[in-house]
Amino acid sequence: MADIIQAITYVNMTDLNPPLSRGRWSPDAKRAEPRAQGKTLPDCAPASEAKLHEFAELLFFAYRDFTGDPDAILEDIGFGRAHHRVLHFVNRHSGLRVADLLEILNITKQSLSRVLKQLIDQGYIEQKAGASDRRERLLYLTARGKALADRLAAPQLVRLREALGAAGPGAEAAIRRFLEAMINAEDRPKVSAITNPTLHQTINTNKGEKA
Repeated sequence: MADIIQAITYVNMTDLNPPLSRGRWSPDAKRAEPRAQGKTLPDCAPASEAKLHEFAELLFFAYRDFTGDPDAILEDIGFGRAHHRVLHFVNRHSGLRVADLLEILNITKQSLSRVLKQLIDQGYIEQKAGASDRRERLLYLTARGKALADRLAAPQLVRLREALGAAGPGAEAAIRRFLEAMINAEDRPKVSAITNPTLHQTINTNKGEKA
């Protein structure tokens, strides 16, 4: 497993190659994402300390139940949340490099190596050499891995769909702003590039048309 772990634990997102290069952070993307700089967040009255404690508790219980559904599935096969996170991001970004995954998860090489070895040995993930650099190891889900990733995501997607519906019309944008604002300011561009890959695709398409 050591051969698939690169020497650099954390990489700059500007160095990412496909598929995550779809969301590579660039000056064009920066202009298209003003929320990352806090320019579009609406002014509002500061919440009281008691109200903030209430929100902290709501976040705790929401996360508990959001992760509880897949946790029960993972427990049956001897996996944990670290395995779930790896499966999720490899599923969303097929061909992900190990260095990219380290950047996203912000964990140690040793922790990721252990989890990846289990997923590879049990047939959920496979690794392939990079086309341009044979030293790179790119990660892909097997059919078995895809089935498990979809099974883990299913109850979470149902919960999210029902919660967004209960929040009412127009609430989605406010919820998105709230979640983005909860992320460290310096990391928001990176997260936006990962969760909204179409932003980079649109920029690249426009550049290609002008070339």
